[in-house]
Amino acid sequence: MSELAADEGAPNKPAVDMSSELAPEELDRLTEEIVAALKSVYDPEIPADIYELGLIYKVEVDDSRFVTIDMTLTAPACPVAGEMPKWVEDAVAAVQGVAGCKVNMVFDPPWDQSRMSEEARVALDMW
Repeated sequence: MSELAADEGAPNKPAVDMSSELAPEELDRLTEEIVAALKSVYDPEIPADIYELGLIYKVEVDDSRFVTIDMTLTAPACPVAGEMPKWVEDAVAAVQGVAGCKVNMVFDPPWDQSRMSEEARVALDMW
């Protein structure tokens, strides 16, 4: 796998590792569609998607196009903690060309509001 972007820790910029076997056009398409899939997943109690909230820490796509995602929650006791990883897996696995998806729930580093994008801050009126 080669590194496409590594802004881990920056608001709304997870580390993204993509296979070097993919053509640049396919790499761009997959990246765009995976991000769109992640943006389709919302915590039912928060009016911002998980990507803009900064809950996605890392995205890896291997040579077989299997996607592994490290993500967190706003709080370990989140009421949808047991369901959200499946929502993410299903959304990303539905992207054309993705062989499957596995979500690893991580809590290090702990999530905090500094990981949110400006879009999420606007949606939540948090400045």
